Amino acid sequence: MALFQVHLWSGIAVGLYIFMISVTGSVLVYRNELYRAATPEPIISKGLGPRLTDAQLAEAARHVYLGYRVVRIGRARNLDQAVDVSLSRGDAVKQRLFDPRSGSDLGNSVPTGIWLVSKLLDLHDNLLAGPTGRKVNGIGALAVLAVGVTGLAIWWPGVKTWRRSLTLHRGVGWKRLTWHLHSMVGFWSLGFLLVFGVSGVYLAYPDAVQDFADRLEPPTAANAGVRIGDRVIYWLAYLHFGRINGIGIPCSGAGLCDQTTKAIWAIFGLAPAAMFVTGAIMWWSRVLRPRLASARRPSIAKA
Repeated sequence: MALFQVHLWSGIAVGLYIFMISVTGSVLVYRNELYRAATPEPIISKGLGPRLTDAQLAEAARHVYLGYRVVRIGRARNLDQAVDVSLSRGDAVKQRLFDPRSGSDLGNSVPTGIWLVSKLLDLHDNLLAGPTGRKVNGIGALAVLAVGVTGLAIWWPGVKTWRRSLTLHRGVGWKRLTWHLHSMVGFWSLGFLLVFGVSGVYLAYPDAVQDFADRLEPPTAANAGVRIGDRVIYWLAYLHFGRINGIGIPCSGAGLCDQTTKAIWAIFGLAPAAMFVTGAIMWWSRVLRPRLASARRPSIAKA
């Protein structure tokens, strides 16, 4: 009963966080594809005059954005392609594209799609709060592990009947079906949940985890590059992102193997979100709804 309460209230406390991390993580499995899709075709100057020098482009940019100073001018290999100009004024920064011949402002050099994907990545990695957000993510990863371990202890139905809990059952009513779905998803995704949780702790506190590994197996000239702790940390970082094409795995580069791996990671990455939804439904039907009903009865009786 105590484990059930820990599982219930810890799941409620970090449920929305788990849902957000789960969904954003699954989407970001395809971050490279998203970046490619959001990258527009390059803008090529159609002017006929001579190309402007860097000094002339800087002057044109300062004329458009009064009070700003030019901090960088980036030209592409194709010199007729729009020039990326970065400007700043205090804490304000602008990144604009300018025509290399006319010096006209062509718009933001960071497309909206690229900006959105970058923000989504920052939300998942740092909760939009920099190093502090990443540390909070480490605490969240520990909470995810606690929810997963207590859930496994609660789920275990016994040696004789555990196999029956791995699938859904028909004709059991929606409440029982929700319970079976919650349990089934939790069981089949437990391995991924542990990998995501432990690797999340490492990514949030890499120095602390490396120090712990060094204490367990102090580095020497003899064990350089072959320590178990180093290998575990290496694979934690790879497996968190679904990069299965590491050393010893016959899956490299774009292709069926790579896309299959990404699909598996994206699907199992959604498992915590599915468990939050089913868990919230069970909490509503078993705890919150009865309490609300009992709170209404006295007022009905008085009426």
